[in-house]
Amino acid sequence: MRALVISGGGSKGAFAGGVAQFLIEEAKHQYDLFVGTSTGSLLISHLALNKLDKIKEIYSSVNQESIFSNCPFIIKKKHGVETIAINHWNVVKNFIQGKKTFGESENLRKLIRESITREEFDALKEGIKDVVVTVSNLSLNQVEYKSINDYAYEEFCDWIWISSNYTPFMSLARRNGCEYADGGLGTLVPIEEALRRGATEVDVVVLHTEVNYLNRMPVRNPFELITTIFGFMLDRIENQNIRIGKLVANQKDAIINFYYTPTILTTNSLIFNKERMTLWWKRGYLYAKNKNEETSPIDPEHQE
Repeated sequence: MRALVISGGGSKGAFAGGVAQFLIEEAKHQYDLFVGTSTGSLLISHLALNKLDKIKEIYSSVNQESIFSNCPFIIKKKHGVETIAINHWNVVKNFIQGKKTFGESENLRKLIRESITREEFDALKEGIKDVVVTVSNLSLNQVEYKSINDYAYEEFCDWIWISSNYTPFMSLARRNGCEYADGGLGTLVPIEEALRRGATEVDVVVLHTEVNYLNRMPVRNPFELITTIFGFMLDRIENQNIRIGKLVANQKDAIINFYYTPTILTTNSLIFNKERMTLWWKRGYLYAKNKNEETSPIDPEHQE
């Protein structure tokens, strides 16, 4: 049983899409299970449907307005570097409306329902592939995994949305008396869950460099401080997920193939830049291609 696992990473999900496109179209990997967190959750339904061109078009055209119904920050560009600053009016407006977060992501919720049709959902549910998204139950202090096999169309689309809600910048969802947020707050790289569901070989796309090259600059405002703190915590969660995944794989005699980003793509994955994400998709495809050429024997019949 082969699984594809895609980590969280916001706009960097475009890189994961490129990697997945190569693995599915060119390497001809047949996946029985797809497990995603956050941006990974946004990708996996289309990947399971083999709708690669469709999800590529989405990731090549999305912007801030596609995600946020109320964006809590302003993007500033100075000396070619993008930074974020508080959009005081939008934040205050959210608090006046009784919201619990700085911003709202209802536009992303609409985008998910527009991009995954009911017919596509039914086709996927009737098939043999399992699609699983990761969410964090803040009320019960636990991570939960939501399979497409257990929910109706509207419910599963909402779980995809909830998995991608990077609180406190995006919406906080309430379901069944519990508050839910981004799955990455608990499990950023859900390798262990793929193995628990029976995977014997797992291709894992980690939207982070394998070695830490980052030396963060001093923060300039409260939003930068919060994103820096969250980045630090998510790095620790990611490292723990990978270590546990390797340990479980060793116990179960399973194979894990890692695909890390070869360079730092961005220091703020909440900034959605269409041109940059289009480039990242291409880079992900080429990276996976080069990695497979380095590790696989050459088949003369497939030489150009």
